[in-house]
Amino acid sequence: MIRNSTLWLSAAAALIAGAASAQVQEARPVTDLNLRSGPGSNYAIVGVVPADTMVMVEGCVEGAKWCRVNHAGASGWAAGDYLAMSVENTAVPLASGDPRITYETMTYEEDNDSGSVIAGGAAGAASGAAIGGPVGALIGGVIGMAGGDALDPPDTTTITYVRQNPVEPVWLEGEVVTGAGIPDTVTLTPIPDSAYAYSYVNGVPVIVEPSNRQIIHIVR
Repeated sequence: MIRNSTLWLSAAAALIAGAASAQVQEARPVTDLNLRSGPGSNYAIVGVVPADTMVMVEGCVEGAKWCRVNHAGASGWAAGDYLAMSVENTAVPLASGDPRITYETMTYEEDNDSGSVIAGGAAGAASGAAIGGPVGALIGGVIGMAGGDALDPPDTTTITYVRQNPVEPVWLEGEVVTGAGIPDTVTLTPIPDSAYAYSYVNGVPVIVEPSNRQIIHIVR
């Protein structure tokens, strides 16, 4: 289902309607967004925040690429590129660098005994490459499947096949979200009797439209 960005902006405007600047306290994900155990895509996923659900922002690392948020009593780290608040009736990503947005800066200390980092993490097969995120398009308007579910959602057989046939995982800079692009350096594996392909990226299987290498479904 494609979401209407105008409705999203109307809801988000309640955060700080008409304000010239704001200390971040609340934000809304612009798409279903992973909660991770630390500030990076190489940390384990501990939950998922649905799109347009209000979260409390506890603080962000420098640059707000990752922010610690609380959703329904559960805390975790979410990508600031996909967390937005309303400033002057415009949805602005926390990581945009917009000077009107300020936030509490946090530091993160690694707990080496926590087991929170994905095995193989930064040493993944495509380390150094980056996911092509649809940040601006998700904020700015309806952009087909990148703004919601896939145009043709994969059927149960396709999803089951992907779950039961894992491939070598890769690690990429950036968060895995529907609509994001997989770089050419990542090998996509065809799915039998399906128009789609798949890969295992940043700890999750993703189903991809091969022609444009766009993620259309995240298998959770």
